[in-house]
Amino acid sequence: MLKSLSMAFLLMVGLSGCAYNSVFVNYPSQIAPYKQQLSSDYPTANINDLADNINGNDGLLYAQESGRIMQVAGDFERSKAYYQQAISAYQAFDDKAIISASKLGSGASSLLLNDNAIPYRGPGYERIMVHQYQALNYLFSGDAQGALVEVRRSNELQSIEQARYQKSQKSVQNMANGTIDAQMAQLSQSTGSVTSSFLNAYSYYITGLLHELANEPNDAFIDYRKAAQITPDNQYLQQDLVRLAKQLAMPQLDEFQQRWGEAVMPSEGQGQVVFIVERSFVPEKQSITVPFPINGNIQSASLATYQPQRQLTTASLIQGLGDNLEAQNIANIDALAINALKEDLPAALFRQAARIYAKYELNQSVQSGSRRANNQVDAGALVMQIFNVISEQADRRSWLTLPRQAQIAKQFIDAGDYDIRLNNSQNVKIEVKPSRTTLIWAIETGNRTRFYSIII
Repeated sequence: MLKSLSMAFLLMVGLSGCAYNSVFVNYPSQIAPYKQQLSSDYPTANINDLADNINGNDGLLYAQESGRIMQVAGDFERSKAYYQQAISAYQAFDDKAIISASKLGSGASSLLLNDNAIPYRGPGYERIMVHQYQALNYLFSGDAQGALVEVRRSNELQSIEQARYQKSQKSVQNMANGTIDAQMAQLSQSTGSVTSSFLNAYSYYITGLLHELANEPNDAFIDYRKAAQITPDNQYLQQDLVRLAKQLAMPQLDEFQQRWGEAVMPSEGQGQVVFIVERSFVPEKQSITVPFPINGNIQSASLATYQPQRQLTTASLIQGLGDNLEAQNIANIDALAINALKEDLPAALFRQAARIYAKYELNQSVQSGSRRANNQVDAGALVMQIFNVISEQADRRSWLTLPRQAQIAKQFIDAGDYDIRLNNSQNVKIEVKPSRTTLIWAIETGNRTRFYSIII
């Protein structure tokens, strides 16, 4: 009995190393210093410390975070390398036809520890955004064809994730639990009109934009329309559809013009400016306690949730182009994250119930052994209680350097040089050329806004 308890402690100590960072130390606290640095003059400080974890249990997640940090800092080549590691990790999950020994080990440890012992696979919306951001890396590195490859993969994944979710829901049985039901209702209030995690208007918009810039207007129209179905009130999307319907002489033109007005077309000598604005950070998961009754006793477990979120309703104001231009919302990434948690809660609840039962049985076994030994190893029961408390950690892992919200704006203006500003940011200079598109990517992280622009 003492030998088995000693092994339990060794397991706890062993799993607290780099390969299992999140088992006993919650993930948001690990990533917090790196998020703070994104508001400083040194956004990539200690990036190697973060990237060193890519070979561990949460390697896919650390690759995503490292790629995003380098991208925010404007190092698109290093970002591309980190994102490729994340993409390879996703592919490795896909390609596993048999259960490896390492996966057996993680499954066994997660049964007695927590879901953080399971290798991080990432929800569908994160995987989609890896390809979207990789496309922007290629684009801002001057490789438009590489960017198109990535956005096509992003589109394909949205369809795959939708089919996977629908299939998984059929196999998940409803489990009655008042605490979970209350959390599901609260989470639903936080997502507004967003009803899934895998349909992302931001990704569809980027795909449509790249198709249009590649002179593929039919493909652009299809993706703009998908984006508009998800975010129907965005006036820039509406104008894109009217303009392309007119350009392609589509039968929907009359309907679109009645709904959204006449198409705005560029005048001679004008170019187009397109703004992508990313704001703040997605929220962190929090932990809640969920009661489970077993044989007349109430056992407690920890599950992840999101606290109610205050909506970001203020439009970003772009100055310096003549009349002020307001960016409009294209996607709430926080709503995608909340929906991803909602979609996983039934399966997480099932795993947690199995874990609570396993811990209960192990605790009963220890107590029984103590009684048979005339209470000489009563410490065994205390050790198991401590072990249960320490190991009971909600899985709070998620990609935390993602933006909370994405907005877009577009305008045709005369060619020339402009001094622009976003909200209260510093002024930056951009150039507009006739019959060309100037794409400006503005990333707000705390009190810092960074601008990247390219003429296409």
